[in-house]
Amino acid sequence: MNKIRNIAANRQQEWATSLTERISYYAFFVGQNAIYALVTSYLTTYFMLIGVDLTKATGIMLAIKIWDAVNDCLFGVIFDAVKFKSGKKYLPWLRVSLVLIVITTVLMFAAPFNSTGTTKLIWFAISYLVWDTVYTLCDVPIYGIITSMTKNISERNSMMAYKSVWGGAGSTVTTVVVTVLISEKVGSNYTVVAIVVAIIAFLTMLPSCLTLKERYTPPKEEENFTIRNMFSYLFKNKYLLIFYTGFFFYSSVNIINALNMWVSFYLFNDSLFSLVVGAFSAVPSVLLSIVTPQILKKVDKMVLFKWCTLGIVVSSVVMWAVGYKSIIAFAIISVIRSIPMSIFGCVLFMFTPDCAEYGKFKTGVDAKGITFAIQTFMCKLTGAVSGSVSLLWMGLEYTGWVTVKAENFEQLQELNVQQSPHALNVLWFVYVMVPAIGYVFSLLVWLFYKLNDKDVQIMADCNAGKITRKEAEKMLSRKY
Repeated sequence: MNKIRNIAANRQQEWATSLTERISYYAFFVGQNAIYALVTSYLTTYFMLIGVDLTKATGIMLAIKIWDAVNDCLFGVIFDAVKFKSGKKYLPWLRVSLVLIVITTVLMFAAPFNSTGTTKLIWFAISYLVWDTVYTLCDVPIYGIITSMTKNISERNSMMAYKSVWGGAGSTVTTVVVTVLISEKVGSNYTVVAIVVAIIAFLTMLPSCLTLKERYTPPKEEENFTIRNMFSYLFKNKYLLIFYTGFFFYSSVNIINALNMWVSFYLFNDSLFSLVVGAFSAVPSVLLSIVTPQILKKVDKMVLFKWCTLGIVVSSVVMWAVGYKSIIAFAIISVIRSIPMSIFGCVLFMFTPDCAEYGKFKTGVDAKGITFAIQTFMCKLTGAVSGSVSLLWMGLEYTGWVTVKAENFEQLQELNVQQSPHALNVLWFVYVMVPAIGYVFSLLVWLFYKLNDKDVQIMADCNAGKITRKEAEKMLSRKY
């Protein structure tokens, strides 16, 4: 009993990682998020500008997700089964994926503009399929490696919070670069934009491949996975399923970024308007992201997460009710909404490592590859669904949206393509309220998530062999 008390009293341990490691880890997310933001936020705009059949493009995006479902699950199995001679589990995959993710990103946005619509769709289908596969190779290891770098939950939470700040910087850089370059003020094309983003990504992702350390390698007797026992594991890890079920509802209709430039161009008469609002929102977002680790020392992250979700819903409803006629009102509400959104985004992916620890504690099987493969799969699946929702809406006859063909918004402005008031009102509703509805359904699911930070730390200590299972069960706040 005294041993248990001493462990609880000395929970604040020395951090295992060095400052250089942490900075390299954070920098990786600058590049990765830059690429992810380019694909998820601007692929819809890319299709709407280059003159392809939006319904067919929607079908291709969804069809590729069938392969995505297969390749993510297969990679999770391969990831847990492959044993490199170096004894490392994560770094070899990061190094393999670094060059491939940069090349495939550029190819996806390099379809010949003057070719036929069919040629463009075939080009996209092949390049997107390859990009999707390669992205898995970098996403699963970078999220999983933190469980090998440190077993200190407080250190993990802090690193995951700060990586969100750096990742947000990567998304912001992409948003600014892409929006400005393809706007009516500059008039560049997407191939140039993709090359710029790819260079930024390569330079920021490279240090992780050279400096990160895997301190806690899996035991040699670790169980090798098959497809059959993988599904058995997934059904036993109920909190992983609960969290990502909720994640699906929110993320699959989170189409704000995909429609940002269209809302700016048609509702506020300038494609760069979203950057102005983003600049005002950036200050509270950065500050809150920085202080989130301190907040998490006093508040359980799921409790904070649920309150932020509710705050996003309420502010979104207010925004839609006020409407888009007042630029000032829209800007003010956007800044207010950015407060819960910033904390939400900062905390979002902290739950996956927790679910991995819970899974090992519950089943005795170390299945981090499968756990983080599910995260990657859900991100890509919902990203494609949200992009498809945007494209499908644009292609509906009911909407009355006029199809355009231009390399950038400079050409679009010259064409002077007008949209009907009905189309603009539908655009506003879809932009604001569809994501809000998604958050509501997610919140209802997350109410069933009962795993808390203190118990996860106890499970991690047990999984690392610092305490026995009997000691851990006595310390847990509830029976799992």
